[in-house]
Amino acid sequence: MLGSWPAFLLGILGVSFSLAHGAEGTFLGEPQWGLGRKYLAEGKSQEAKEALAELSKKYPKEPDIYLFLAVASLRLRDVQGSEIAIRKALSLNPDHVEARTLLGWIELEVKRDYAAAVADYSRVAELKPDWPEAHNNLGVAWKKRGEMEKAVASFNRALELRGEYSEAWSNLGWAHAEEKKWREARADFEQALKINPNDEGALYGMSQALRELRDYAGAERSLSSLISRAPNFVYWLEWGRVELVRYYWLLLVAVGLVYLHSRYQRARRELHGGADRKET
Repeated sequence: MLGSWPAFLLGILGVSFSLAHGAEGTFLGEPQWGLGRKYLAEGKSQEAKEALAELSKKYPKEPDIYLFLAVASLRLRDVQGSEIAIRKALSLNPDHVEARTLLGWIELEVKRDYAAAVADYSRVAELKPDWPEAHNNLGVAWKKRGEMEKAVASFNRALELRGEYSEAWSNLGWAHAEEKKWREARADFEQALKINPNDEGALYGMSQALRELRDYAGAERSLSSLISRAPNFVYWLEWGRVELVRYYWLLLVAVGLVYLHSRYQRARRELHGGADRKET
């Protein structure tokens, strides 16, 4: 799935830095531009926002400035301000890939407007058909809408472009899990974990797939590995559930033995009691 805010914004910044360096705007030589980028890299979002806002007044028709302003606002949890800046960038350049990608993320993860996210990510995929991330993001949006066939197609396209794309393998696994195709899901998660053994989403997905395939020992190993990396309460609950199912038969045997023992003791008492009455 799409990652946390910091990880996602770092990706946007990486693409945008290279984009801005190739831009023709005279703002590239402005001190506020360098300061804004520097502050963002250092995590000083408020300072970055102030520098970029000042720069946007001087260069109101530069979409890259508004994109970076949107990133700074988003880091400050100002979603509304971020969206305003993004839409300003898109009004200046409707085909601005990074701005439309960021808008799609807000629509998907914050506003839960999956139809809008699909539309924006579809446009990004049209503009950059050879960019694996575009198809992966589109797949996530299709999956959120519940259209698994389209989601699977998008993830597969991302993997055609980059076979070692662990996130796309993990997302494909979750799409197959939604369809109850557990063997396919297991194979997808295995591929993701070969590339990135620390992928928490893939580890958790693997535990679910193995549990559904009745490989409880394998599910327990996946969850134990996950807990050692991220001791989340949910993972502990899942581990306990798997352990309960895994050893359920032992519990049944134990209960059965106790029951048989009690019946045996009762039968002995009745037998001995009956013998005493005959002697009397």
